[in-house]
Amino acid sequence: MTETMSRSETSLVPQLHEPRNPGMPLDMDRVMRATANRSAIERRAATLPGRRSVKKDYQAAWLARAISCIDLTTLAGDDTPGRVARLCAKARQPVRADLLDALGLEGLTVGAVCVYHDMIAPAVEALEGSGIPVAAVSTGFPAGLSPFPLRIAEITESVKAGAREIDIVISRRHVLTGDWQALYDEMRAFREACGEAHVKAILATGELGTLQNVARASMVCMMAGADFIKTSTGKESVNATLPVSLVMMRAIREYHEETGYRVGYKPAGGISKAKDAVTYLALVKEELGDRWLRPDLYRFGASSLLGDIERQLEHHVTGAYSASWRHATS
Repeated sequence: MTETMSRSETSLVPQLHEPRNPGMPLDMDRVMRATANRSAIERRAATLPGRRSVKKDYQAAWLARAISCIDLTTLAGDDTPGRVARLCAKARQPVRADLLDALGLEGLTVGAVCVYHDMIAPAVEALEGSGIPVAAVSTGFPAGLSPFPLRIAEITESVKAGAREIDIVISRRHVLTGDWQALYDEMRAFREACGEAHVKAILATGELGTLQNVARASMVCMMAGADFIKTSTGKESVNATLPVSLVMMRAIREYHEETGYRVGYKPAGGISKAKDAVTYLALVKEELGDRWLRPDLYRFGASSLLGDIERQLEHHVTGAYSASWRHATS
């Protein structure tokens, strides 16, 4: 392998490694300058899957990197402490020990485990000593339509319960009506309620109407202090896509160039194949650079992606594909 990853690397969070994005006053001129050329964006995105192919040891290295950036997620109504404990065991050792030995990888873990509020305590207990943070979805996830004081209280309670990362959902209506001040104020309040826990702003891009809205919402959330911007809840009819990712990554790049602060990116929903993970990582490398190819600045929101990656790594080691059921996550 060309590169290995330590346990300490996979458990980084932005405020512990990068100077945390403090946000800035809302600059409406800057927000309104954010535009998106849909046809050009779609042409650029369409070229990626066909021309970004890596093989053999290089592919295995990219797939190991993808594992380190996964937010291993369970957001089901029938979640139980037992299921979460099994998920956390998989987070601690995402790939079978014999495969890790063959690949020369030690201490490989996922980036985080993401759960609903009620499952924070069992997740924290199951991950004790691992360095893997617990992320909690919050603020009336997935619709974000509960009363505002309750959304703030939900964040506060999740942080008290031990969540080190909070995935919040914005009010889509603020974007759809162009009320950027309301979106900024909401995001700022969420950031303050998170305290030391870092905050991922879920834009629900499939419900924002246009790529221009995605660009402007991305910029407003970063101005308000988001540590990460995230595509989707995974519950929308359209979740992460390459065109949306390109728009959001370019907003992140512009924000970094203007302020010096790096904001993370998280595509979520619909990324379930190893080859798709490599395509997304290639886009990150091209648009943002190698520094973003670390779990403190990049995450996949996924529940089934890990199983396919492990299956591909087994093929790399043994030359044979195994059945997908052999790589369950929980």
